[in-house]
Amino acid sequence: MEIEPAEEAKEPPRIHRLDESVVNRIAAGEVIQRPVSAVKELVENSLDASSTSISVLVKDGGLKLIQVSDDGHGIRYEDLPILCERHTTSKLSKYEDLQSIKSMGFRGEALASMTYVGHVTVTTITRGQLHGYRVSYRDGVMENEPKACAAVKGTQIVIENLFYNVIARRKTLQNSADDYTKIVDLLSRFAIHHIDVSFSCRKHGAARADVHSVATPSRLNAIRSVYGLSVAQNLIKIEASDNDPSSSVFEMDGFISNSNYVTKKTTMVLFINDRLVECTALKRALEVVYVATLPKASKPFIYMSITLPPEHVDVNVHPTKREVSLLNQEVIVEKIQSVVESVLRNSNESRTFQEQTVEATPSVPSVTNNDLHLSPSPSGSKSQRVPVNKIVRTDSSDPAGRMHAYLYKNPQKYLGRDSSLTTVRSSVRQRRNLKETADLTSIQELINDIDSKCHSGLLDIVRQSTYVGMADDVFALLQHNTHLYLANVVNLSKELMYQQVLRRFAHFNAIQLSEPAPLQELIMLALKEEDLDLESNENDDLKKKIAEMNTQLLKHKSEMLEEYFCIFIDSDGNLSRLPILLDQYTPDMDRVPEFVLCLGNDTSMRIDQVPHCCFHLQLISVIGPQHLFVEWEEEKNCFQSLAAALGNFYAMHPPMLPNPSGKGLEFYRKRKHGKHTQDGGNSSCHVGDGTAEEDEFEHELLSEAETAWAQREWSIQHVLFPSMRLFLKPPNSMASNGTFVRVASLEKLYKIFERC
Repeated sequence: MEIEPAEEAKEPPRIHRLDESVVNRIAAGEVIQRPVSAVKELVENSLDASSTSISVLVKDGGLKLIQVSDDGHGIRYEDLPILCERHTTSKLSKYEDLQSIKSMGFRGEALASMTYVGHVTVTTITRGQLHGYRVSYRDGVMENEPKACAAVKGTQIVIENLFYNVIARRKTLQNSADDYTKIVDLLSRFAIHHIDVSFSCRKHGAARADVHSVATPSRLNAIRSVYGLSVAQNLIKIEASDNDPSSSVFEMDGFISNSNYVTKKTTMVLFINDRLVECTALKRALEVVYVATLPKASKPFIYMSITLPPEHVDVNVHPTKREVSLLNQEVIVEKIQSVVESVLRNSNESRTFQEQTVEATPSVPSVTNNDLHLSPSPSGSKSQRVPVNKIVRTDSSDPAGRMHAYLYKNPQKYLGRDSSLTTVRSSVRQRRNLKETADLTSIQELINDIDSKCHSGLLDIVRQSTYVGMADDVFALLQHNTHLYLANVVNLSKELMYQQVLRRFAHFNAIQLSEPAPLQELIMLALKEEDLDLESNENDDLKKKIAEMNTQLLKHKSEMLEEYFCIFIDSDGNLSRLPILLDQYTPDMDRVPEFVLCLGNDTSMRIDQVPHCCFHLQLISVIGPQHLFVEWEEEKNCFQSLAAALGNFYAMHPPMLPNPSGKGLEFYRKRKHGKHTQDGGNSSCHVGDGTAEEDEFEHELLSEAETAWAQREWSIQHVLFPSMRLFLKPPNSMASNGTFVRVASLEKLYKIFERC
């Protein structure tokens, strides 16, 4: 018998160090699990940078493109080389700092992880810099040296081809249609908590944003703008706190839905120390409370912000920082649950059911059951008898199978109601189609005049063009098909505002001034600003007379101005409200004095009352020859001139302060000379004498100018041109007055480049 040799024992496998690139890619897969993880990290970095405006652009659910732009403090040039290395951060320097961490980021892994699974490009500019820098990263390191470039205040981070080197995950995510929905949900949650920050989120190529919120002092308004009126009107404010060190220390405030709110999915927005997190224990505890108060299968809406001492929160328990660990979590959850239960019990003693009332009109006869059963069908076939429980309601007077038969109606009560269904429908219809609100013949004639003089070629350019950027202070660069155009922003915005005044006539929302502004002081200010001889006082009496006359005129016309144009002037002659012509846009308030002076110019009463026509000379120097006077006597001319005055005021003129970039920066420079300055204050430097000239900037003025110019450029790109595509009908005059100038053909440029 042959004996087989014993099988050789296998040696244990050798343990070896993984390559650093493998380690980093594994870690990146934990931190950036899907596109929404990258968006969350970037938005939190923007919030840490004290941003007041954050914009997100997404393509193909975030796999092809994620772009997050903010107006924060930016990134220092010297920090760019290590920006995307692992564990580089400005939030902490030693482990003990975690005990009191207040920022949202702290590990320094987010940007590094993105560079290992995508192509990252960073464009940033800090305060005081004349230009920004753009640099690309891959696998945690810069691909090239930072390049100087034009930039808007803050930072823009672009991630392209996410998970290009993680094939399995990319294939999994490509079949998912809910990644963009998750990003929208994330931005919605941030928007209702950080109410002092403006958020927007849209798909690449989309004209409208799916999330758009503006800074507001009211959290309820933020919830209404993001989640809708049906949510906001069914919310209850809730507060809870405890200051017992032996049990728990916390403060909580928020909003919870009442029993009238019905939905099939729980929405819980939870922030702990301003950090968006999830807490399964708290969510389940609150759902238990709602089970007893809501109908079956209905879920609540919950927003809560909990503040605890930083040392009571462990933020380092999850790779994506989605969860945190709380000291005395069970006690906190129990106390919040108790408060919610008490509030719901007190508020849900009765439920509200809204009933729509439809008033019968004489022109529409009532339809009875007999009419329904006996009248022939349109096809001529015999009608079948329909069971009462399946009859479609066609008339509010038909009581079959409905609660209305048992409700007592008081006819006098319903006749006195202001908010009937008809009124509501009319209001909604007017907001959707503003043409229907222009019931005055003069307004309709002005609108028809706009339509008849519309230039079809320019209309196509306006609707189909792509915004490239600002070429200078006045002209923007647009691309339409293969042509580049310079477009005069001031002329375009002036015409757009003029048309918006006529189309929104008598249906404006209002801008409330923080303090009422006296008209007489505003007019005096406008007259003095344009007086070339500032030391001369000989015209002061004339200016006062002009100011008094204009103030009296506007007070006399205040009722009409308020009703038709939402310009509110009280009985004391104070201006307190102005109309909103475009959402998200507020005019330059430095131009209010000029605007008020323009409103007060009445051609019918000036020449006789003001000698030597000095008033007219003053006005020409102040507001120019266009739209100089308001024709108060004739209706159509009055509305047209008022609309033109509003259009001129709301137009996107360059700010009063010079542009701080380029040559305009010299305006903000202050000079200091050495003790041995020669030539009686000559500003030149004398190096041989040891005299030095030190240049400093008026930082407050410079900062104000940078903000004004950046805000104007943002408004031009994100408000003016999108609104133009929707509303503007360019007149024929714009084809010849230099508003649009074609400067290049891309086809010819390409041919030139090919020859080179």
